Amino acid sequence: MNLANQSCESAGNLKTYQHHVYAVLYSIILAPGLLGNVLAIWVFRAYIKETKKAVVFMMNLAVADLLQVLSLPLRIYYYLNNSWPFGHPLCMICFYLKYVNMYASIFFLVCVSVRRCELIMCPLKYNSSRRKGDLYICVLGWLLVCLSCLPFPLLRSPNYGSKDINSSLSSSEASSVRDEPVCFAELPLRTVSPPAAWALLVIAEVFGFVIPLILVLACTCMTAGSLWEAGTGAIPDQGEKRRALRMVLGCAIVFFVCFVPYHITMPLDFLVKANAVSDCTLRDLILRCHPVTLCLASLNCSLDPLMYYFTTDEFWRRLSKPDIPEGMTFNRRLSCITGGQED
Repeated sequence: MNLANQSCESAGNLKTYQHHVYAVLYSIILAPGLLGNVLAIWVFRAYIKETKKAVVFMMNLAVADLLQVLSLPLRIYYYLNNSWPFGHPLCMICFYLKYVNMYASIFFLVCVSVRRCELIMCPLKYNSSRRKGDLYICVLGWLLVCLSCLPFPLLRSPNYGSKDINSSLSSSEASSVRDEPVCFAELPLRTVSPPAAWALLVIAEVFGFVIPLILVLACTCMTAGSLWEAGTGAIPDQGEKRRALRMVLGCAIVFFVCFVPYHITMPLDFLVKANAVSDCTLRDLILRCHPVTLCLASLNCSLDPLMYYFTTDEFWRRLSKPDIPEGMTFNRRLSCITGGQED
């Protein structure tokens, strides 16, 4: 099994390449992600009790994105300096939060899609008790994601000199890594039996990617289908249906751009780390593509605020009239804008 590593030792710049990719792409994501999600939380805070259009889910999505963005400066420092001086506990916290916030983002994107589709198909079923139910769904979602992501840090070993460190690297790279503190994906993997490793991988792919993808696509198709039924259905207003479709399409686009590439390369990267891929060219291609797709999985921190702005009335209304008192009801705002027609 180790012959693959020995025959591919010519890929000596792989670690340098990966660090450059991470440092550059995370630096690009940092500023717009930070500003956009702080702004989104400020906007949605004024509407969370006043409208039912999945704002509670979007606010939790913005919180998940913001938490992921806040860990990026430490990641950028590590990849620029090739060293982690902040201690192993903080490394594990940042490593853990990366996956918690990524899968929390997936969870809340699905919730937004389902809620907007439901409000178009069955709007009369949504009442104050359902709004409270959304809060319980958010709490349950956070707990589920936090528990499901525990294997990511638990499978990593704090022993920097472990023999199983970075099996995908050459022997010269591995020896240099042992001389300095490493963090994130370069932490050595604990020994896990192949059946257990495959079981964890399949569970992560099915429940963290395949099922959410099916739900997002189903909501998109159902919402688009409601537009073809002009003047019929629970909501005959075509404008409201188009706004719902923009939101669901926005969720689908973010999902495809950010999470589909990562979940394609994740099992391939696992096969390389397990030395199940012997072809050096293919190994090198996978190990160079995986960091890019991992950064794309963080790009949703910057894309989600754009989705809010272009698909939600609440977002641009709040930005266009920031001086309106927050205590004013949503209906009164609409009345001022539409001349009382919504009453």
